[in-house]
Amino acid sequence: MAPKSGNYKMETDNKQHQLIVTTNWVAQDNGAFYSEYRFTPDGEWHPFDNQDLADSVLGQFKNASCLEIQFQKAEQTVLTVVKEIMPNGYLKITQTGIQPDGIPFTNVEMYHKQMSVLPYASSVGSVAIKPTEEGVIKHKALLAMEQQTDMQLDQIRQQIELLAKQAQELRKRKELSLMIYDARLSFQPVIGQTYYMYEKKDGNHLLSLVSPKEWGGSGPFKQFISAVKLLADHTWVEVEI
Repeated sequence: MAPKSGNYKMETDNKQHQLIVTTNWVAQDNGAFYSEYRFTPDGEWHPFDNQDLADSVLGQFKNASCLEIQFQKAEQTVLTVVKEIMPNGYLKITQTGIQPDGIPFTNVEMYHKQMSVLPYASSVGSVAIKPTEEGVIKHKALLAMEQQTDMQLDQIRQQIELLAKQAQELRKRKELSLMIYDARLSFQPVIGQTYYMYEKKDGNHLLSLVSPKEWGGSGPFKQFISAVKLLADHTWVEVEI
Protein backbone atom coordinates (compact mmCIF):
# COMPACT_ATOMS: atom_id res chain seq x y z
CA MET A 1 0.00 0.00 0.00
CA ALA A 2 1.34 3.44 -0.88
CA PRO A 3 2.31 5.72 2.05
CA LYS A 4 0.20 8.79 2.84
CA SER A 5 3.24 11.06 2.55
CA GLY A 6 6.99 10.88 2.73
CA ASN A 7 10.34 11.95 1.38
CA TYR A 8 13.53 10.36 0.13
CA LYS A 9 16.95 11.98 0.32
CA MET A 10 20.43 11.05 -0.91
CA GLU A 11 23.47 13.04 0.11
CA THR A 12 27.24 12.60 0.23
CA ASP A 13 29.54 12.22 3.19
CA ASN A 14 32.72 13.82 1.88
CA LYS A 15 34.83 12.67 4.82
CA GLN A 16 34.20 8.97 4.27
CA HIS A 17 33.32 9.12 0.55
CA GLN A 18 29.96 7.54 1.26
CA LEU A 19 26.39 8.10 0.15
CA ILE A 20 23.74 8.55 2.84
CA VAL A 21 20.19 7.45 2.02
CA THR A 22 17.41 8.73 4.28
CA THR A 23 13.77 7.68 3.97
CA ASN A 24 10.89 8.79 6.16
CA TRP A 25 7.18 8.59 5.61
CA VAL A 26 3.74 8.42 7.17
CA ALA A 27 1.71 5.28 6.50
CA GLN A 28 -2.02 5.24 5.76
CA ASP A 29 -2.68 4.45 9.44
CA ASN A 30 -0.56 7.52 10.44
CA GLY A 31 2.32 5.37 11.68
CA ALA A 32 5.69 7.15 11.29
CA PHE A 33 8.70 5.34 9.82
CA TYR A 34 12.33 6.37 9.42
CA SER A 35 15.34 4.69 7.91
CA GLU A 36 18.93 5.72 7.16
CA TYR A 37 21.88 3.79 5.80
CA ARG A 38 25.30 4.50 4.31
CA PHE A 39 27.34 2.78 1.64
CA THR A 40 30.41 3.35 -0.52
CA PRO A 41 29.55 3.26 -4.27
CA ASP A 42 32.87 1.74 -5.38
CA GLY A 43 31.59 -1.59 -6.71
CA GLU A 44 33.00 -3.61 -3.79
CA TRP A 45 31.43 -5.36 -0.81
CA HIS A 46 31.59 -3.57 2.55
CA PRO A 47 30.21 -4.44 5.99
CA PHE A 48 26.69 -3.12 6.51
CA ASP A 49 25.78 -1.44 9.79
CA ASN A 50 22.21 -2.83 9.98
CA GLN A 51 22.88 -6.51 10.61
CA ASP A 52 19.16 -7.28 10.84
CA LEU A 53 18.85 -6.47 7.15
CA ALA A 54 22.19 -7.53 5.70
CA ASP A 55 25.80 -8.42 6.49
CA SER A 56 27.34 -6.53 3.58
CA VAL A 57 26.46 -4.02 0.91
CA LEU A 58 27.76 -3.26 -2.58
CA GLY A 59 26.98 -0.04 -4.44
CA GLN A 60 27.98 0.94 -7.95
CA PHE A 61 26.94 3.39 -10.66
CA LYS A 62 25.71 1.53 -13.73
CA ASN A 63 25.81 4.78 -15.72
CA ALA A 64 25.51 8.53 -15.13
CA SER A 65 21.84 8.26 -14.16
CA CYS A 66 21.57 4.79 -12.61
CA LEU A 67 22.83 3.51 -9.26
CA GLU A 68 22.55 -0.11 -8.09
CA ILE A 69 22.85 -1.29 -4.47
CA GLN A 70 22.96 -4.94 -3.41
CA PHE A 71 22.54 -6.29 0.12
CA GLN A 72 23.80 -9.73 1.19
CA LYS A 73 23.06 -11.79 4.27
CA ALA A 74 24.83 -15.09 4.84
CA GLU A 75 26.32 -14.74 1.32
CA GLN A 76 22.84 -14.57 -0.22
CA THR A 77 21.50 -11.47 -1.96
CA VAL A 78 18.40 -10.44 -0.02
CA LEU A 79 17.76 -7.07 -1.63
CA THR A 80 18.71 -5.21 -4.80
CA VAL A 81 17.84 -1.54 -5.16
CA VAL A 82 18.13 0.28 -8.49
CA LYS A 83 17.84 4.08 -8.43
CA GLU A 84 17.37 5.65 -11.84
CA ILE A 85 16.80 9.26 -12.88
CA MET A 86 14.18 9.19 -15.63
CA PRO A 87 14.13 11.52 -18.69
CA ASN A 88 11.18 13.42 -17.16
CA GLY A 89 13.22 14.21 -14.04
CA TYR A 90 11.53 11.69 -11.74
CA LEU A 91 13.55 9.32 -9.57
CA LYS A 92 12.52 5.69 -10.10
CA ILE A 93 13.47 3.23 -7.36
CA THR A 94 13.03 -0.49 -7.99
CA GLN A 95 13.47 -2.90 -5.07
CA THR A 96 13.66 -6.65 -5.57
CA GLY A 97 14.42 -9.09 -2.81
CA ILE A 98 13.24 -11.74 -0.39
CA GLN A 99 11.16 -11.11 2.72
CA PRO A 100 12.04 -12.81 6.05
CA ASP A 101 9.35 -15.42 5.36
CA GLY A 102 11.09 -16.32 2.08
CA ILE A 103 8.53 -14.70 -0.22
CA PRO A 104 10.11 -12.66 -3.05
CA PHE A 105 8.87 -9.12 -3.68
CA THR A 106 9.28 -6.24 -6.11
CA ASN A 107 8.52 -2.61 -5.31
CA VAL A 108 8.59 0.33 -7.71
CA GLU A 109 8.53 3.86 -6.33
CA MET A 110 8.47 7.18 -8.21
CA TYR A 111 9.66 10.38 -6.56
CA HIS A 112 9.31 13.93 -7.79
CA LYS A 113 12.00 16.47 -6.96
CA GLN A 114 10.13 18.40 -4.27
CA MET A 115 10.35 19.05 -0.55
CA SER A 116 7.46 16.68 -0.01
CA VAL A 117 6.82 13.64 -2.22
CA LEU A 118 4.39 10.78 -2.51
CA PRO A 119 5.91 7.40 -3.47
CA TYR A 120 3.72 4.84 -5.16
CA ALA A 121 4.59 1.17 -4.66
CA SER A 122 3.54 -1.50 -7.14
CA SER A 123 3.41 -4.30 -4.57
CA VAL A 124 3.00 -4.75 -0.83
CA GLY A 125 6.27 -6.55 -0.02
CA SER A 126 9.11 -4.41 1.28
CA VAL A 127 12.01 -4.28 3.70
CA ALA A 128 10.80 -4.33 7.31
CA ILE A 129 11.70 -1.01 8.95
CA LYS A 130 10.49 -0.40 12.47
CA PRO A 131 9.22 3.00 13.62
CA THR A 132 11.74 4.99 15.66
CA GLU A 133 11.39 7.95 17.99
CA GLU A 134 13.32 10.10 15.53
CA GLY A 135 11.00 9.00 12.72
CA VAL A 136 7.92 9.84 14.78
CA ILE A 137 9.26 13.31 15.58
CA LYS A 138 10.23 14.02 11.98
CA HIS A 139 6.95 12.85 10.57
CA LYS A 140 4.79 14.71 13.01
CA ALA A 141 6.66 17.80 11.85
CA LEU A 142 6.33 16.71 8.21
CA LEU A 143 2.61 16.08 8.57
CA ALA A 144 2.07 19.45 10.27
CA MET A 145 4.12 21.18 7.58
CA GLU A 146 2.12 19.57 4.79
CA GLN A 147 -1.19 20.46 6.43
CA GLN A 148 -0.15 24.09 6.88
CA THR A 149 1.25 24.50 3.37
CA ASP A 150 -1.76 22.74 1.84
CA MET A 151 -4.06 25.10 3.75
CA GLN A 152 -2.09 28.14 2.58
CA LEU A 153 -2.03 26.88 -1.01
CA ASP A 154 -5.79 26.33 -0.86
CA GLN A 155 -6.28 29.90 0.40
CA ILE A 156 -4.12 31.22 -2.43
CA ARG A 157 -6.05 29.11 -4.95
CA GLN A 158 -9.34 30.53 -3.66
CA GLN A 159 -7.94 34.06 -3.92
CA ILE A 160 -6.78 33.41 -7.49
CA GLU A 161 -10.20 32.02 -8.44
CA LEU A 162 -11.89 35.06 -6.89
CA LEU A 163 -9.57 37.45 -8.73
CA ALA A 164 -10.16 35.58 -12.00
CA LYS A 165 -13.93 35.82 -11.47
CA GLN A 166 -13.67 39.54 -10.68
CA ALA A 167 -11.51 40.10 -13.76
CA GLN A 168 -14.05 38.27 -15.93
CA GLU A 169 -16.92 40.34 -14.53
CA LEU A 170 -14.94 43.57 -15.04
CA ARG A 171 -14.19 42.56 -18.63
CA LYS A 172 -17.90 41.97 -19.27
CA ARG A 173 -18.74 45.36 -17.75
CA LYS A 174 -16.13 47.03 -19.93
CA GLU A 175 -17.43 45.41 -23.11
CA LEU A 176 -21.01 46.35 -22.20
CA SER A 177 -19.93 49.90 -21.33
CA LEU A 178 -18.17 50.34 -24.66
CA MET A 179 -21.31 49.18 -26.45
CA ILE A 180 -23.51 51.60 -24.46
CA TYR A 181 -21.21 54.59 -24.90
CA ASP A 182 -21.23 53.85 -28.61
CA ALA A 183 -25.04 53.82 -28.58
CA ARG A 184 -27.29 56.82 -29.07
CA LEU A 185 -27.94 58.76 -25.84
CA SER A 186 -30.58 61.52 -25.77
CA PHE A 187 -30.32 62.15 -22.01
CA GLN A 188 -27.79 62.30 -19.15
CA PRO A 189 -27.64 58.87 -17.40
CA VAL A 190 -27.92 58.84 -13.61
CA ILE A 191 -25.81 56.57 -11.42
CA GLY A 192 -27.87 53.69 -10.01
CA GLN A 193 -30.71 54.17 -12.49
CA THR A 194 -31.87 51.30 -14.69
CA TYR A 195 -32.07 51.85 -18.45
CA TYR A 196 -32.95 49.68 -21.44
CA MET A 197 -30.79 49.05 -24.47
CA TYR A 198 -32.29 48.19 -27.86
CA GLU A 199 -30.92 47.34 -31.27
CA LYS A 200 -32.34 49.55 -33.98
CA LYS A 201 -33.35 48.31 -37.40
CA ASP A 202 -30.21 49.85 -38.91
CA GLY A 203 -28.02 47.78 -36.54
CA ASN A 204 -27.10 50.64 -34.20
CA HIS A 205 -27.96 50.67 -30.51
CA LEU A 206 -30.06 53.03 -28.44
CA LEU A 207 -30.36 53.54 -24.68
CA SER A 208 -33.88 54.30 -23.49
CA LEU A 209 -35.79 55.07 -20.30
CA VAL A 210 -38.72 52.99 -21.59
CA SER A 211 -38.84 49.27 -20.77
CA PRO A 212 -39.96 46.56 -23.22
CA LYS A 213 -43.19 46.12 -21.20
CA GLU A 214 -43.97 49.80 -21.61
CA TRP A 215 -43.28 49.53 -25.34
CA GLY A 216 -45.29 46.33 -25.53
CA GLY A 217 -42.42 44.06 -26.64
CA SER A 218 -39.30 45.64 -28.14
CA GLY A 219 -41.27 48.63 -29.42
CA PRO A 220 -40.24 50.28 -32.66
CA PHE A 221 -36.83 48.60 -32.53
CA LYS A 222 -35.44 45.43 -34.03
CA GLN A 223 -34.90 43.79 -30.64
CA PHE A 224 -34.41 44.39 -26.93
CA ILE A 225 -30.81 43.74 -25.77
CA SER A 226 -30.82 44.05 -21.95
CA ALA A 227 -31.58 46.19 -18.93
CA VAL A 228 -28.50 47.99 -17.67
CA LYS A 229 -27.48 50.13 -14.70
CA LEU A 230 -24.81 52.82 -14.45
CA LEU A 231 -22.32 52.25 -11.61
CA ALA A 232 -20.33 54.82 -9.65
CA ASP A 233 -17.16 54.10 -11.67
CA HIS A 234 -19.14 54.92 -14.85
CA THR A 235 -19.14 51.35 -16.02
CA TRP A 236 -22.40 49.61 -16.87
CA VAL A 237 -23.70 46.30 -15.58
CA GLU A 238 -26.50 44.12 -16.89
CA VAL A 239 -29.45 43.70 -14.52
CA GLU A 240 -32.50 41.47 -14.49
CA ILE A 241 -36.00 42.84 -15.00
